[in-house]
Amino acid sequence: MKLAVFDFDSTLMDGETIDFLAQSLGVKKQVSSLTKEAMDGKLDFFESLIQRVKLLKGLKYKDAVDICAKLPLMNGAVQSVAKLKEKGYKVVCFSGGFTIATNIAKKKLKLDATFSNILHEKNGILTGLVGGDMMFSSSKGEMIQKLQALLNIRMEDTLVVGDGANDLSMFKYAKQKIAFCAKDILKNEANIIIDEKDLSIMLKYI
Repeated sequence: MKLAVFDFDSTLMDGETIDFLAQSLGVKKQVSSLTKEAMDGKLDFFESLIQRVKLLKGLKYKDAVDICAKLPLMNGAVQSVAKLKEKGYKVVCFSGGFTIATNIAKKKLKLDATFSNILHEKNGILTGLVGGDMMFSSSKGEMIQKLQALLNIRMEDTLVVGDGANDLSMFKYAKQKIAFCAKDILKNEANIIIDEKDLSIMLKYI
């Protein structure tokens, strides 16, 4: 058995979930600016996440779910996941984003598991609070080690795919480290770099 771990936003999905949600409230510019700083490694991921989710306060939960149901998958995502599963990989998604998006993607892509964060809602309205498995810059690295131990999968049989600074922590625990349309901070730690928006290109390296 082998393990493949994908980031979600701007990797399996073409865009940033929180930007789509923010657009409906008219705060996309503010949110996008914070997202960019976090992905470039210039702002602590936890602090960035807290600030960005706070800007979503007041959005109807149902509207958020509807938006996430329409998020565009990245070109080549379906093909790449299917081919990896054919080759015996367990395919998992780690996301600093939200379950309302990754749970839908899990079904569409037939992923084995997803780990992400939960937007808190009360009386059908987002409160601006968030909690979950992927809150910190270290979260992906910690989770990949847990999965490797649980599934008895070696670092040599692990590949990771991501685009931003919060993917750095999981890059330490994989032999194949794919920076996909990534920030320079992640490219510097990768051994495979793909700059074209087509995930299926990664299959040449598997």
